[in-house]
Amino acid sequence: MSNLKEIAKLAGVSVSTVSNVLNGRKNVGQETRERVLRISSEHGYYPHKSTKSDKSNTIIFVFSDFDRDYYLKIIKGISHCLNENGYDLIICTNKSSINFMRSKFASGTISLDRNMTDEYLISVATPQFPVVLMDRIIDNEYAYTKSVIIDNYPVMCEMVQTLVNKNYKSYGFIGGLEFTLDHKERYAGFTDTLEKNGIAFDRRHYFHGDYSEESGYQAAKIMILSNSLPEVLVCANDNMALGAIKAFEEGGLSIPEDISVTGFDNTEAAAMAGLTTIAIPRYESGYLAAKELLEMINGTTGKEPFKLNATIQWRKTVK
Repeated sequence: MSNLKEIAKLAGVSVSTVSNVLNGRKNVGQETRERVLRISSEHGYYPHKSTKSDKSNTIIFVFSDFDRDYYLKIIKGISHCLNENGYDLIICTNKSSINFMRSKFASGTISLDRNMTDEYLISVATPQFPVVLMDRIIDNEYAYTKSVIIDNYPVMCEMVQTLVNKNYKSYGFIGGLEFTLDHKERYAGFTDTLEKNGIAFDRRHYFHGDYSEESGYQAAKIMILSNSLPEVLVCANDNMALGAIKAFEEGGLSIPEDISVTGFDNTEAAAMAGLTTIAIPRYESGYLAAKELLEMINGTTGKEPFKLNATIQWRKTVK
């Protein structure tokens, strides 16, 4: 087992630099950070292994907004798992989370905050403060992170293939924020399935959204004004799908007679509206995220992403 001075010598840096890296401080360059983490890992050096007496029993859950009702299901799953294991839960959003994550207040965090950069999450994730991600995968073998995510791609392929089998010929798509993993996987499943079936996707029917109902509403308004509607509109989440339906109905169109619409998430509002969508196991994802984090804290889990399956809910917005 190496000590702090030996790690510093091997990395060609000062002892204070090694200390800064292993304590998640931001004042070290990325290349140096990765070199120190790699050498520490290779030589089995992890400072201050926490004991039961000095380890915090608090976990932080960070998310980016209060608009989407499925957060409540995730929080319920996280809370149940932590309660079963004697841990407390702190929920925070926006800038307040940085204060908690930079302190020794908690043992780790579960992040569902698209506003946090990969670089920031890598900088705070340490053996003493592991991070479970619910909205992305960080491709850095030295970062103390693990991902618990929805396997978006196969279920989107399945839904679009069923639409093809129903003889839909022209398709529209409203995407979410393009840098998000959810958007990338859902859009890839959509386009790959159309290509596999020899169906050309008209890019005039592709619209950028931000997962809000308003962005879906505006996209549908533009479609109506263009006098070029697809037979079916596939949306990257329920909020945008519901916004689109509102705009179509205001424009005198009938769903699904004039245009079919699908979503993704299976929110309560989607169920009430009879929206065809994809149901995500939100409670289970929260529970499993908490379970994986506790295993990271105890050093008993690997770093491979944990992917959950989703299922299609066929309702009245598709013929």
